[in-house]
Amino acid sequence: MPVSTNRKWDWEIKAQTSWWGSSPQELWSYRHLLVGLVRRDFLLGYQQTILGPLWVLLQPIMTLITYVIVFGKVVSISTGQAPLVLFYLAGIVLWNLFNDAFTGTSSTFRDNVHIFSKVYFPRLVMPFAQLSGFLISFGIQFFFFLLVWTYYVLFTPWQNPSTERFLIVPLVIVLVGAQSLGLGLIFSVLTGKYRDVKFIVGLGVRLLMFLTPVIYPLQYVAAKWRWIVELNPLTPVFELFRWALLGQGLVTSGQLLYSAFFTLALLVGALLAFNKQGDKIIDVV
Repeated sequence: MPVSTNRKWDWEIKAQTSWWGSSPQELWSYRHLLVGLVRRDFLLGYQQTILGPLWVLLQPIMTLITYVIVFGKVVSISTGQAPLVLFYLAGIVLWNLFNDAFTGTSSTFRDNVHIFSKVYFPRLVMPFAQLSGFLISFGIQFFFFLLVWTYYVLFTPWQNPSTERFLIVPLVIVLVGAQSLGLGLIFSVLTGKYRDVKFIVGLGVRLLMFLTPVIYPLQYVAAKWRWIVELNPLTPVFELFRWALLGQGLVTSGQLLYSAFFTLALLVGALLAFNKQGDKIIDVV
């Protein structure tokens, strides 16, 4: 009896891998898994700790104290008209989002091979879950920043910028989150194949911070060296973030377009590489 070749199967296993990966509908069907992974990572991250989730705030506070003393008082790096505390805290909060999301997603295959090799689900769910968890931490830290910002507005002579500029903040978060996710996806493939890449990631992030206006305003960089900092696609994003919150930042529409196009190209390329290499990486991790 002949077998029909027109039958549609619910599941079909092929030897080929796709550049496009899972469809948006399939990713959406695993949304409950994503929520569970976010909850798991958040609970495990602070399990058996004394302060628990307070570490989300303690880390930027300790970093802030260090920056104010070292760069603000000892080295005396000018922050313009913006208060030292607000200037450094804005940079710390945004940099933590990039740093945590990038380094966290860059080890996706290496840290989760025991899950990937046993249960099927779209591989992208894992980095999306990690990014979601870091966005929650960013939200907590940003709320703390707003409290400090409110104190300076109410009890100091500092003149705050228009609060209408706060509408730009979501754009900044999207750009930073997309850049960190794109870089993380690319390096997750590399760290899956070559274990020593993880050392490059750690060193590269620390060096990149000095090429990003986290501890200094772009306008005080010498003109002959400023182009090096401006090549960094994070630079206009950080400057825009401070301009929206503190009314101080050196950013142009051209720089923003450069950062946006770079982010889009990076994210698309990273998704294609992650989807194409995902199943192959499992065999070599």
